[in-house]
Amino acid sequence: MIQLSELPVSYGKIHLPAKVALVVTQKPESGYNLITIEWFMRTSLTPPMFAISIGKTRYSHECLEANRYFNLVFPSPKMKPLLALCGSNSGRDMDKFAVGKVEYITGKLHKLPVLKDAVACFECEIAAQIRSGDHTIYIGEVHYSWENPEEKIFYFQEGIETKPL
Repeated sequence: MIQLSELPVSYGKIHLPAKVALVVTQKPESGYNLITIEWFMRTSLTPPMFAISIGKTRYSHECLEANRYFNLVFPSPKMKPLLALCGSNSGRDMDKFAVGKVEYITGKLHKLPVLKDAVACFECEIAAQIRSGDHTIYIGEVHYSWENPEEKIFYFQEGIETKPL
């Protein structure tokens, strides 16, 4: 039977299993950054758009404020170590592309990296943003999309290895 609970308890239970993604941003000075995210969604078919939610204290937030483009990357299971690296470290402190030995090709919209092992990658230009508590929701219009038909999408479930669908 459903019952009233403390918000952190019920809030914490609703996110697993989850799709996760990577966001590629351009650093304010030079180079690129990656962040692992869970909070994203499609927002429009015409034009195609995605929303991503980034914490205001995150380095990627600083990157997005300086450069109004991002790539939304849907990872394959072979990218699990990169997801862990990018979700546990700040781009302020390390070059995640170098440490993660990321293989990529140059994108078309703003020359942001398109990751070779991804299932899909969407090159987006920020069309709007909304403050949402301690996060900012960036809404990006997709200008180019990339697909790797040989790869399957990665799903995260705590304590269980990913089983591609």
